[in-house]
Amino acid sequence: MRIDLALLSAALLLLAVPDARAAAAPIKVRVVVVANFEDGADTGDAPGEFQDWVEREHLDETVPVRGAPDVVRRNRQGLYGMVLRHGVTDLAAFVLDPRFDLRHTYWLFTGISGVDPRAASVGSAAWARWVVDGDELREIDDRTLPAGWPYGLWAIGAERPNQLPNNPNHFGSVTDVAQLTKAYRLNQRLAAWAFDLTRNIVLADTDSLRRHRAAWTGFPQAQRPPFVLMGETLGARRYWHGEPRTRWAEDWVRLWTAGRGLFVMTNMESQIYEKEMLVLAAQGFVDANRIMVLRTASNFSEPPPGTGVTASIGDEEPGQVAAFDSNQRVGAPVLHELLAHWDRYENTIPGGK
Repeated sequence: MRIDLALLSAALLLLAVPDARAAAAPIKVRVVVVANFEDGADTGDAPGEFQDWVEREHLDETVPVRGAPDVVRRNRQGLYGMVLRHGVTDLAAFVLDPRFDLRHTYWLFTGISGVDPRAASVGSAAWARWVVDGDELREIDDRTLPAGWPYGLWAIGAERPNQLPNNPNHFGSVTDVAQLTKAYRLNQRLAAWAFDLTRNIVLADTDSLRRHRAAWTGFPQAQRPPFVLMGETLGARRYWHGEPRTRWAEDWVRLWTAGRGLFVMTNMESQIYEKEMLVLAAQGFVDANRIMVLRTASNFSEPPPGTGVTASIGDEEPGQVAAFDSNQRVGAPVLHELLAHWDRYENTIPGGK
């Protein structure tokens, strides 16, 4: 019997195809935790936002990504972690990598923040229901304010502070005033579910934290030991500080959430990454309903009574290490729950949409 070697080779190749296809199939990523920066190495030295996650969750395997070769890690349980060393470029590179299927992935965006002393204390952790953008607005010097204005910051398309826009033509090619929104609504049921899982976690407290918050006479929330709460994050590229700007932040969050949001945390990144995720979600790469934001307090957004504003700006000691710790301590149980019961959560978002 004559054997056709070409046909035999083709048959053998077909036998191998299922394995080849399986190897080439996109990896269905279940959970990703995202940090904004790391000081020095990812392990073994003083921690930044990423190191507690890497060491405590054993994110030992590095995952090279084209365009972001040094930002993604994972562990044996399927938890992925990434630190955005190069900003939004890293996030886009990972999401657009065809090796990964992120359509059912849960995302936890973490980070340290300044906290409103009327809302919480240093070391506290807040699950956000909205991410509010504090970048795009109009500004004049507060020394030149018209009579009756509280500050020189107001929405583009509006006529004065604490008014929503009524004229979309003030912003380039925007034709619908709704496009001028500065509040990005997260899945609030998912946020409430995460809060319920973690609301009773005891956060680390230290003598230095207690001494630090003792100066906050007249601010009962600022004098509490660190705790878990729900509250909004406001992102702005400029590092602002002081009571007048905290008052603006409270008003700005209240304005854009129709009075339903509570300003708690201020930072410099959350608005950028949420906007990028919404773009990627609109193209079907990720599910916007599976995004969570957890911010922890490393310092206050204004000085304590009797302290000058320049003396307190950037004062993150001893709060920074406490915020790093609280971030992982509060976020981890939520991620562990999702991974442990993936059969339940892959197709059904906890809390619903």
